[in-house]
Amino acid sequence: MSIWWSLHLRREAASVPLARRFLLGTMETAGVDPDISFDLSVALSEACANAVEHGGRRTGRGELEDSGYGRPPADSGQYRVTAYLDGEKCRIEVSDSGPGFPARRALRPAAHSEQHAQYPRHAQPPRDTEAESGRGLDLIQQLSDHVQFGNRPGHGAVVRFDKVLKWREGALLTV
Repeated sequence: MSIWWSLHLRREAASVPLARRFLLGTMETAGVDPDISFDLSVALSEACANAVEHGGRRTGRGELEDSGYGRPPADSGQYRVTAYLDGEKCRIEVSDSGPGFPARRALRPAAHSEQHAQYPRHAQPPRDTEAESGRGLDLIQQLSDHVQFGNRPGHGAVVRFDKVLKWREGALLTV
C-alpha cells in the first residue's frame, strides 16, 4: 500500500503548520517512526516557509505584484505540497510560482553519498553560516537523505526531498 496527496496552499504563514500537521497525521496513521516523521515535518516546514516568503512574483520594490483587482495574481498567491509514502521511502515536493533559485548552482556531496550515490544533492553555493537567509535549505539537506533544488522554467522553484522510512511495529504500510 502507498499514500499520495497534494495540497494547494495560499502563500500565507498559516499554511505552514497546516501542511506540517497534514504530513504528521499521515505518517502517524501509516505507522512511521516518530523520529523520521519529526525530521520530515521540520524539513517540510522549512520548504513551505521558503515558498511563502519567496514563492511569488514581486515588484522592483519587493512588494507582491498586483493583478489589477487589488490582490496578487493567482499564480503567485499559492504553492503546492505533494507527498508520497511508498513502502521504504517518503518523497516530498514543494513548488511555487516565484522567481526560482539563482542560475548559478554548485554541487555539494550528500552526507549519505556512499549509500545513495544515485540521488545527488543539488545545493546553492556556499553561504555565510552566520547569515539568517538560507539556513532553511541547509536544514532540509541535513534532515533528508536526498535533496534536489531546481527551477521550473517560467514557473518558479521546486524543492524535492526524500528519506528512507522506519516503521513502528504493526504499521499499516510496512515493506
